[in-house]
Amino acid sequence: MLDIILKVTFVIGLVASETIRFPHRMRVKRERKEKRLADERWTVSDFVLDLLAFAGMEIIPLVYVLTPWLGFADYRLPVEVQALMGVAGALAFAAGLWLLWRSHADLGRNWSPTLQIMEQHALVTRGVYGRIRHPIYAAVWLVCLGQALLLQNWIAGLAGLVLFLPVYVLRVPKEERMMLDHFGDEYREYMGRTGRITPRLGR
Repeated sequence: MLDIILKVTFVIGLVASETIRFPHRMRVKRERKEKRLADERWTVSDFVLDLLAFAGMEIIPLVYVLTPWLGFADYRLPVEVQALMGVAGALAFAAGLWLLWRSHADLGRNWSPTLQIMEQHALVTRGVYGRIRHPIYAAVWLVCLGQALLLQNWIAGLAGLVLFLPVYVLRVPKEERMMLDHFGDEYREYMGRTGRITPRLGR
């Protein structure tokens, strides 16, 4: 019974995550034809990285939830430990969802799902962006942690953390290089007073 509760909690979180993202994706799709592109650094490798992350955070865990195929990789812990992990996972997932929602709200029309800067692009430093430069990535890490704690399976649970890691390691430096090239000293000063995914200590 506990396994079912944990799986259902994960699916609810996953649906909530897509619900938060969907209107922003649709808006970008509508506005793309109206805005002039100032810079784009999207490559085939970025597309592959996104597919990997999607597989790790959605496809593999849903295969686990909806089929018995990955059941061989389950690990068994005392029920009390499972329950505590489930609570911690739900809290991490909820924190990630809140941060994802808040990040999109603060970023507004400046968000893009790919490595693009439009001519009207503004550097956002308010709200959660006043403390960290990449709160959406921080939100994804929290969601992946929630996945690992809720889905107590070596493959499905860890797939998000493992397959999102290459996206974070390879994408963030490219994004920051693009922002430096576009905003120059303004972004350099912003980097000096914020952390990437956690607030800078002493600030």
